[in-house]
Amino acid sequence: MIKILYEDNHLLGVEKPVNMPVNADESRDNDLLSECKAYLKEKYQKPGNVYLGLVHRLDRPVGGAMIFARTSKAASRLSDSVRTHAMKKTYLAVLDGIPAESEADLVDYLVKDHKTNMVTVTDEAHGKRSELHYETIAVRNGKTLVRIRLKTGRSHQIRVQFASRGTPLCFDQRYNPNPGQGQIALWAYELEVPHPTTKQPVTLRSLPPGDGAWEEFKEDYGNLE
Repeated sequence: MIKILYEDNHLLGVEKPVNMPVNADESRDNDLLSECKAYLKEKYQKPGNVYLGLVHRLDRPVGGAMIFARTSKAASRLSDSVRTHAMKKTYLAVLDGIPAESEADLVDYLVKDHKTNMVTVTDEAHGKRSELHYETIAVRNGKTLVRIRLKTGRSHQIRVQFASRGTPLCFDQRYNPNPGQGQIALWAYELEVPHPTTKQPVTLRSLPPGDGAWEEFKEDYGNLE
């Protein structure tokens, strides 16, 4: 059962489970979009197909807050919010290491190899500007819990920007040179967006699970406010 974070006639906010694709792919595994449509169809006893607009994504291994549009007008306005960066996204991550600064802005130029699905840091002439702000919440046993506010939304941005500075995400099988076995420690913690009709801010929050790399930081979740 999908955890519902927010629901009205225009929007549906949910907690995406880890390792569930956002929409149907070649794996044919259960996907979040289909699960949410099934939820709405059952709850409101809707005949036929249920409309649900997908306006942003999370990588398959990443869980946390996501929002869908329940009408085409809401989808259009949410898409505008994404394009104009009015949709604000905050993530939590556990870094394998301790960053040089406890709080900083990271700016890089990233390029994606579509054949390998790998992203690398390059120069301004060849990459897309990628920026985030992070702050340290806690440091324990050589690992760091950070809160990250994305200023741009590039593919694999968080993972690559931290890995390029020698502090990759824990259990990141793609960008951590010594990942070990576990679930990547990246979580969509908070999402804020203007409501498509009232324009008032709608805020979704979702806390990471208390296992894996997150386990030793559970007591620090209270410091996120």
